[in-house]
Amino acid sequence: MSARPADPARLLERVEKGEMPPGGKLPAGEVDELRRWVAAGAPWDDALVAAPKRAGASWWSLQPLRKRAADDSIDGFVRAALGKRGIAMNAEADRRTLIRRATFDLTGLPPTPEEVNAFLADGAPGAFERLIDRLLESPHYGERWGRHWLDVVRFGESNGYEQNHLRDRAWPYRDWVIRAFNEDMPYSRMVLEQLAGDTVAPGDAAVEAATGFLVAGPHDTVKIQNIDGEKQKRANDLDDIVIASGAGFLGLTIGCARCHDHKFDPIRQADYYRLAAVFDGVNHGEREVASAAERAAREAALRPLRERLEGVKARIAALAEEAEPEIEGRRAELTAGLRPAVDSKLTAETFAAREARFVRLAITGVWRRSTPALDEVEVFAGGRNVALGKKASARVSRTTMDDAKAFYGPELLTDGKFDRHWISGEGNAGEITIDLGGLERVDRVQWSRDRNGAFQGRFLSQVVTGYRVEVSVDGARWERVADSEDRLPYGEAEQRDFLIGMVRPEYRKLLEDRSRLEREMARVPKLPAYYSGIFAEPEEPMRLHTRGNPMTPGAVMKPGSPSTLDRLLPAFELEASAPEAVRRRAFAEWITDDRNALAARVLANRVWHYHFGRGMVGTPSDFGYNGERPTHPELLDYLASRLVENGWRLKALHREIMLSAAWRQSSANQPAAAEADTDARLLWRYPPRRLDAEALRDAVLAVSGKLDLKMGGAGFRLYRYTVDNVATYYPLDEPGPETYRRAVYHQWARSVKDDMLSVHDCPDSALPEPKRTTTTTALQALSLLNAPFLIDQSRYFAERLRAEAADRAGQVDLAWRLAYGREATAEERAEAATFIERNSLELFARVIFNSSEFAYVH
Repeated sequence: MSARPADPARLLERVEKGEMPPGGKLPAGEVDELRRWVAAGAPWDDALVAAPKRAGASWWSLQPLRKRAADDSIDGFVRAALGKRGIAMNAEADRRTLIRRATFDLTGLPPTPEEVNAFLADGAPGAFERLIDRLLESPHYGERWGRHWLDVVRFGESNGYEQNHLRDRAWPYRDWVIRAFNEDMPYSRMVLEQLAGDTVAPGDAAVEAATGFLVAGPHDTVKIQNIDGEKQKRANDLDDIVIASGAGFLGLTIGCARCHDHKFDPIRQADYYRLAAVFDGVNHGEREVASAAERAAREAALRPLRERLEGVKARIAALAEEAEPEIEGRRAELTAGLRPAVDSKLTAETFAAREARFVRLAITGVWRRSTPALDEVEVFAGGRNVALGKKASARVSRTTMDDAKAFYGPELLTDGKFDRHWISGEGNAGEITIDLGGLERVDRVQWSRDRNGAFQGRFLSQVVTGYRVEVSVDGARWERVADSEDRLPYGEAEQRDFLIGMVRPEYRKLLEDRSRLEREMARVPKLPAYYSGIFAEPEEPMRLHTRGNPMTPGAVMKPGSPSTLDRLLPAFELEASAPEAVRRRAFAEWITDDRNALAARVLANRVWHYHFGRGMVGTPSDFGYNGERPTHPELLDYLASRLVENGWRLKALHREIMLSAAWRQSSANQPAAAEADTDARLLWRYPPRRLDAEALRDAVLAVSGKLDLKMGGAGFRLYRYTVDNVATYYPLDEPGPETYRRAVYHQWARSVKDDMLSVHDCPDSALPEPKRTTTTTALQALSLLNAPFLIDQSRYFAERLRAEAADRAGQVDLAWRLAYGREATAEERAEAATFIERNSLELFARVIFNSSEFAYVH
């Protein structure tokens, strides 16, 4: 709600002078009305701000839950709403339809023929109840419903923005979500662990991984060289956390109050900054998570190595101090016969002319063990560069991908330009061979790293310091014509160490001992580190940002709850000096207070949304004025009450919904009902739905027999990942068996689209996606027909049919049972057999994957 003007008289004065509002004067009648209001003492109450075009404190979602009657039920509320329209629910769907619907609903996978047959054969009372209980206990339940929650909380495994580097240790949060659903963890506990798991069980990785929620959103890693830019980045990070928490847990668009009071909902700008203060100690990054015992064990392994290393370093320093005067006095003598170090930009080797067709530069060392990066290699014969335009190859280059060669390919080494680099893929080594196309009398070879200074400081450490230059007539027998062995080391520190070693031989051994001990320390297993946020006490109190600008700070804001719900449950407010972990925990406990009807409604609606494809509130993360109104408000309150009564556990709610007649009814069309309620929002039938992108891909793999059901751990990639300051992602042309896990385990990089998943509306994770868009496009059909993944899986499906069925009729029957969960009709058998004879079993398999019955659940 809007705040009362601090000085109404001053406001009137500025209006009368024409200084307000910006852009023009108010009409005379409105100015008179303003005068009367000020004269009356400028009264201000909720009735004023609860105007017709905005929500006030009396808004429906901000009220306590209705008390439910003993005979309330899901079906009672649904039938009552339908009765007002003169509509009745459909009859119950058949058993084959129910098991397919339930299995996809709870696990995201198709039922196996054996599971279908077992359910059909179970004639004892309670068969469907037992089916639901079995599916809720399946580990695949957590994978399915965990994916729903990851949509809500904008989970991604790259930073986004310009650089978009991967977060290789973000997956533990995904695994925590899946485990929490499988264990039926109370939602109150889920909220607490996600917001403050580090306070619940410090050092317990299984719990602390939950705080990955806080930093699951995008984060700009580009350094900005001014205070304004860095403060803006920090404000954006906090904004992401505030928005995700407010919308995800409370269904409130709190982010709209960042710059001013919310224009439509009763959320003050101060509310936004109270929540920003709650999260003011959260920063993006990896954090070590380990118990005290684990930390002690690692320290015990490191301590003796560290003590020995400190002793070696002390002896090195003493020898260096002792030898410094001597090496200064003998520098000329010590360096006699040695050539200068390589040049950081251009290094040349001249030698007696040799007949050669092939020239090879073998890189054996790079400054400080960096990666070789060269912009050109030139081979001269009598002053003429005979390598220009010739074929250059590298034993291992940065990448062999066609669209990346333009930036890193070895052919850049002989193009006569100095604007792009070849970069080795061999760590601090590499090998370049140039075919001159014929015999030449070569007498000089030279190479450069950044000859024209075009890279502005990049590649500074990638200087080639160790090398051999070799020539060959036939490419089989090679002659060494130059090397780096008689050069001084590159770098001041390296030259100093070299000279000290010449006058104090012990020094060289000590340097070797230092390197060996450092390697041993590096081999001691590190403590596990997760991308789950770094927590630190804020350096200064949070302040309200005037007009949302962090460079114009206003009043100090204490961490606390939004005033929006003050009439629903007691507020909390902490001192500005409160420890940051205490802030997060207090907020988590406030969210899941049993009196928080809004949080309960939002969660109940989310569960309903994923069971029916649309929530009773069609905007799952916006229960404010701009969101949709509930189709069944009494039913929503009933489910929210049941949720709280069941200790905020979800499995009981799933069970109650799926055992209802509303969920079990047929999806058959009723023309009269459709005319009265086109979208079946009142649930006169079960709404048929297309499988979402992940379930469709998983179903293809399950039916083909190639689905890898391994759970947890680092994800697979449907792209090749390269980094040169910014990340570049290249789609895999031939995804192999390592990518055949469930799609929830894909490493979700932001703004990276997989052909099949993206065209079937799999969202990008840059923003929360509480409600997926479902589209129908030609690209969807084309991807299911022509994508390499589908072609491969069709071949595997055909191989499975041949292996598991003895004849053509058996293959067709098996295909129907695997893909559709039912028997083929006589007409379908005949048509399928004819199609296979005219085409192939592989093409038949592709047709199955492209059929509507495979892609839809009814």
